[in-house]
Amino acid sequence: MKVLPRLLRLLRPFAGQVAVAALLGVATVVCGIGLMGTAAFLIATAALQPSIADLQVAIVGVRFFGLFRGVFRYLERLASHRLTLRLLTRLRVWFFEALEPLAPARTLELKSADLLTRAVADVESLQEFCIRVLAAPLVAVTVAAGTALFLSAFDPRLAASFAAAFAAGAIAVPLVVGHLGRPLGLRLATTRADLGAAIVDGVQGMADLLAFGRGQAQRRRIEALSAIVSADRERAARIEAFGSAAITFVTHAAVWGLLVLAIPMVREGAIDGVSLAVICLVGMAAFEAVQPLPAAAQYLEEQVAAARRVFTILDARPAVRDPKEPVSLLAAPGLEVNAVDFIYPKVLAPALSGLNLELPAGRRLAVVGPSGAGKSTLAYLLLRFWDPSAGTIRLAEHTLPDYRLEDLRRIIGVLSQRTDLFTGTVRENLLLAHPEANQGELDAAARKAELLTTIRGLPEGWDTWIGEQGLQLSGGQRRRLAIARLLLRDPPILVLDEPAAGLDAITERRLLRTLHELMEGRTTILITHRLVGMEDMDEILVLDQGRVVERGTHESLLAREGLYRQQYEAQYQVLS
Repeated sequence: MKVLPRLLRLLRPFAGQVAVAALLGVATVVCGIGLMGTAAFLIATAALQPSIADLQVAIVGVRFFGLFRGVFRYLERLASHRLTLRLLTRLRVWFFEALEPLAPARTLELKSADLLTRAVADVESLQEFCIRVLAAPLVAVTVAAGTALFLSAFDPRLAASFAAAFAAGAIAVPLVVGHLGRPLGLRLATTRADLGAAIVDGVQGMADLLAFGRGQAQRRRIEALSAIVSADRERAARIEAFGSAAITFVTHAAVWGLLVLAIPMVREGAIDGVSLAVICLVGMAAFEAVQPLPAAAQYLEEQVAAARRVFTILDARPAVRDPKEPVSLLAAPGLEVNAVDFIYPKVLAPALSGLNLELPAGRRLAVVGPSGAGKSTLAYLLLRFWDPSAGTIRLAEHTLPDYRLEDLRRIIGVLSQRTDLFTGTVRENLLLAHPEANQGELDAAARKAELLTTIRGLPEGWDTWIGEQGLQLSGGQRRRLAIARLLLRDPPILVLDEPAAGLDAITERRLLRTLHELMEGRTTILITHRLVGMEDMDEILVLDQGRVVERGTHESLLAREGLYRQQYEAQYQVLS
């Protein structure tokens, strides 16, 4: 993966802003050079006690360069930081846009903490790329050319001596610093990601870590990773200090070189003594353009490593894509599954094998079976998180890949095993399903979900903060909030995956009563291993190891000596 060319292509839309930042940087350094040069001329000339009129231009020059050096520095920082923030915005949006189609199929192997590190720390580490790696060398080249041209007006040997010293500071020193910092940059990018993952895991799993007595072990792991990062940062600081010292040495060597060449010229009368001071201070001031280059070279490898981690996500191919010519989706189509097989990546055994079912619009189907039978996999295939390994799933007259993903997921409402709530208020979490809903619609959805009384009893009502993952609410309240979201969305097709998971028997009964009201007039697939309320379903599909082993109504399946009856009797403790 060629990272640097890709970063340069990424910056192409910002080329004008990079150029403006570089020009302002050049103007800042030029003003610094002009300030030192005119100050040298003024002091050296004043020592000869000339007429004050002979110093007027130099006096004005000192004031001009001194004033505008600060102005240009301010404008340069303003332009560069504005460019950096716009670049960060573009990178973050680009990262999320690339990540969203990958979930969940292509993100299963990544930890949430790792994704967070890539989206935040790695992206932020790229913010210095355009300023340090692009703008700084442009400034250095421009200043070197201008200064060498100025010195050549006195004598070409002075320009050659300056160019040699400047090349040593702008090329040789950054190469050495970059070589020293390369392995450190790679290790820092990796260790920083591991530290971020350890911290997030520790925070999210704090309760379990404390319950199993592993809190101290996790703390020691974080301390060890933090120590590695701190030690590497200290080594990086030493390398950076070496780069600064080397630039200072080269700067002084350049001044000595100019003096060695210029003093004989003064003796020979080729140049005057005032010009000697100007030549030395102008040459020294020009090295301001070189100072950022060692640090840019040192941290380049860290930025490249971070970019490589980001591009790994951006380059991943989604498991499913929108069709080039999508067809329109009916409001309430029937569902047909024909000979569907599915195998998860890096798994040998099929999750589904030869699955067939037909569900007309408005009918209710329960999919039951033991854990690992493939029930949830069916829900994932209906939402096109994956496509079947073989066979087809049809809605109306077309297969699922013929529809746009957005259209497909708009008409299918899902209540998954895990209720995902976001850090925010009750209102914000409910509006996720229908951002334009008014207060009356919110109240109606909450009332049907038997949640309105609970919401009104909260400290701030609808604007109550529910915490991370909604932990300020009970399990039953979180499930009812998820149901209220479904009601607010009002989808024609429902997929209910273990809707009563983790609830007590009384809450489960009340929840199922609400769900059966929600099912009225909707095409419904109820995925569960709890055989409660099965008598209300039009058909029951029994899965085992990815295959259909039984199908029929609740009464017909109980009449058989099959898996369904065994599960039913085990749950209700009527086995002899």
